[in-house]
Amino acid sequence: MPCTVSRAARPAYHTGMLNRLLLTSALLALAPHSLAASGTLVYGAPGEPVNLDPGNASDSPSLQVQTQIYDRLVNFKPGTSTPAPGLAVSWTANAQGTVWTFKLRPGVKFHDGTPLNADAVIFNVNRWWDPKFPDGHRAQGKTFEIWSDLLGGYRGDPGSVLKSVTRVDALTVRFTLQKAFTAFPDVLGTDYFGIASPAAVRKGGAAYGTPASLPVGTGPYRYVGWKTGDRVTLKANPAFWGTRSSVQTFVIRFIKDPAARLNELRAGTIDFASSLNPDDAASIRGNKNLRLVLPPGFNVGLLNLNTRQKALSDARVRQAISLAVNRKALVQAFYGELGTSDASLLPPALGWANSRKVPAEAPYDPARARQLLAAAGYGSGLKLDLWYPPISRSYFPTPKPVAEGIAADLSAVGIRVTLRTEDWAVYLKDRNRTPGFDMYLYGWSGDYGDPDNFYSAFYGDGGSDDSGYNPPAIQALLTKGRAAVTQAAKAPIYAQLHDLTYAANVRLPIVHGVAPAAARSYVRNWITGPLGVLENVNLIRLEGKK
Repeated sequence: MPCTVSRAARPAYHTGMLNRLLLTSALLALAPHSLAASGTLVYGAPGEPVNLDPGNASDSPSLQVQTQIYDRLVNFKPGTSTPAPGLAVSWTANAQGTVWTFKLRPGVKFHDGTPLNADAVIFNVNRWWDPKFPDGHRAQGKTFEIWSDLLGGYRGDPGSVLKSVTRVDALTVRFTLQKAFTAFPDVLGTDYFGIASPAAVRKGGAAYGTPASLPVGTGPYRYVGWKTGDRVTLKANPAFWGTRSSVQTFVIRFIKDPAARLNELRAGTIDFASSLNPDDAASIRGNKNLRLVLPPGFNVGLLNLNTRQKALSDARVRQAISLAVNRKALVQAFYGELGTSDASLLPPALGWANSRKVPAEAPYDPARARQLLAAAGYGSGLKLDLWYPPISRSYFPTPKPVAEGIAADLSAVGIRVTLRTEDWAVYLKDRNRTPGFDMYLYGWSGDYGDPDNFYSAFYGDGGSDDSGYNPPAIQALLTKGRAAVTQAAKAPIYAQLHDLTYAANVRLPIVHGVAPAAARSYVRNWITGPLGVLENVNLIRLEGKK
């Protein structure tokens, strides 16, 4: 699996890496563009975007569309988590890793014809980072919470990694950090932080990124329209700076049910799909018109507990829930050979950062769970809500049956569970609103190959809004982990984080899953990897589609 080495084990500011990045940039610049685009490619998405405003959404349906419209400063080599030039052709850092300078690609224009330059980059960063920036429209509900999750907070927050962002010249941007962060370029390369046209953002105002506005980036596809409840339609960008798509029209249809996605794929009404039911892998293999794709399982599916809920504020109750859920049996039942269960937030590819003190498998002990509940005063029973997503996720392709299995295990120890769900966009908001959900299913698909990506997402300042669990000791370890340069230096820091978070029983790892994907046989050069399934759609070719 290509993501087994942490990006921070080979920092981008080393001279050798810089030379390789410059070489890669030159090769990309020389790469031949495709011939005139033609034909239509249709993708069956597991859900509808929440919005198309970069930095203001962290769900896969939104990001799968955004990554077609917008470019980031940093890309990743297709099918890997190895950084490569994007809108920035190179980047360097000072010896301390606290000042990062990015050189921008010359001659790039947004879809609206305005230029990509340092001012445009700074405009976007200020929207994400500065709560007082007028074009961020915080008062109208935009939060840009993923910036806080991954980078320690917003401007003015004591935990903020970023100190300032400045223009050096028209094509050079400098970031000064409060604290060293060796994976900083990787973070800027995540799908969240696409660079939008400042002119388009100003024109759209608070509605930017909704179906009522026109999202504008520099990416391989231009936005055409969004039919709520049905599809987003995109057209190939004929002026794209990279490899131009050979497909003229790219349609992303919203098909929530994985069985329905597979049926449409079999019928040929869509060309490819992801997050299918693991049980369907064998039938896909046996269909001569389809090709099975198994993206790397660089993710984690979690049962999340809200410590602000009275019963769940008691560590004994949380431990009881952990002991009551038979995770190995759940994974066997719903994932088969396409899932693994362990006691770590980190996927197996990052297992080098796990603690040896934590058991490899989460213990299952219903008798001990009942004892703990009785000791906490709940010997006669307890009522809790368990929320599950209404759409497929790579780690929970079929979330409702998984939730039902967890509820059955908890019922066996006296916890009466009510299952609940709601619209996906509302679900994402409500999990962070006071009082929040009692328990809920959610997880994470890795954005870059560093343990910080997983731990900061769930234990960083913003990442703790749903659980109410944010001890200073964890924040201190996160800061140390970001500053560590080598894998050897990082490993003991993240091992301590593993010890603390395992004992807390706030995020219970259920599965690291491989969600099957599939395509019609004429879909060629679809490259998936640890970071997603729609990262390189512009490289797809249709050979023989009728």
